[in-house]
Amino acid sequence: MAAQGKASQRTPSSVLYIAIYVILVLLGNVGNTAVIGVVGDGLLRDKGVIRSSDVILVNMAFSNLMVSLGRNTLLVISDMGVEVFLNKSCCRFMMGIWVWLRSANVWSTFFLSVFHFQTLRRLAPAATNVHGHPGPPKPLILGLCLIWSLNLIYSIPAFIFSKNGDENSTETLMLVSSTTRPLLGCIWDFPSAYSGLAFATSSMVIHESIPIFLMSITNLGSLFTLYTHGRKRRAVNKSQDAPVVTGIPAERRAAKVIFTLNILFISSWGASIISVNYFNYNRGSSTEFLLIVARIANITFIALSPIVLAVGHRRLRAVIKSVLSCVV
Repeated sequence: MAAQGKASQRTPSSVLYIAIYVILVLLGNVGNTAVIGVVGDGLLRDKGVIRSSDVILVNMAFSNLMVSLGRNTLLVISDMGVEVFLNKSCCRFMMGIWVWLRSANVWSTFFLSVFHFQTLRRLAPAATNVHGHPGPPKPLILGLCLIWSLNLIYSIPAFIFSKNGDENSTETLMLVSSTTRPLLGCIWDFPSAYSGLAFATSSMVIHESIPIFLMSITNLGSLFTLYTHGRKRRAVNKSQDAPVVTGIPAERRAAKVIFTLNILFISSWGASIISVNYFNYNRGSSTEFLLIVARIANITFIALSPIVLAVGHRRLRAVIKSVLSCVV
């Protein structure tokens, strides 16, 4: 592994881009760490009661933080002028880790939307463990294990079809789920252009298009379910004979938060999909600009999702208010 400093003249536009990117990365690191700390602490303190929604939030924030620390922070260091080049074995390991973390991050976000939709379908509040048994429900643990294990299996090609380059290396294939530029000198090394594009296309379908489509469906389903039960509740004037969702205002607030997260996710990943596929299949005059858009879009969701969660999570709001009161 070799490291070297790189001095170069930066244009105002590149300085502005780096400044924005650094702010977003720092915001993502601090925000997701706060979510894990505050919500995780609540899970540990509430003996005998495990809120499944909080477990999912911690998992999503953890996947966000791992992507931010494992790749985005390294990109910031590279942007500051420090280049590090790994050997072939290390590059294969890092490329596999990047694909694994990014893919798991997508499905962890989708899992939150599915959980809320299923909660509303059961006509009950979020599942909790009130029977004295330690730990969250088994189906929840199984779902989270499947997310991380299946995405690890999917990332196996990255552990094989990658190699180390040098300071003159350029990326010939880009995937939203892994990379939009060489980092640590690591680049893709598929046997042929066809196999590389096949993997990129499957990645786009499995980890980008399908989750976005399913997120949209489940979120619309949640909103429709809330609307239906709201009408039913008003029609029967809170009749005991009709099954209605308890805590309608809380569930509506949660639906709005998840809807905002989905819109943020779809917007950021949609921009990345357009930009990266323009590079893979077109490479016209707008390639450089669109790749900058892709890099900013990739970090936007990770940076802003903790802020959205803080709006809808009571414990997070209380901690933020307490910290701000101390600072001010």
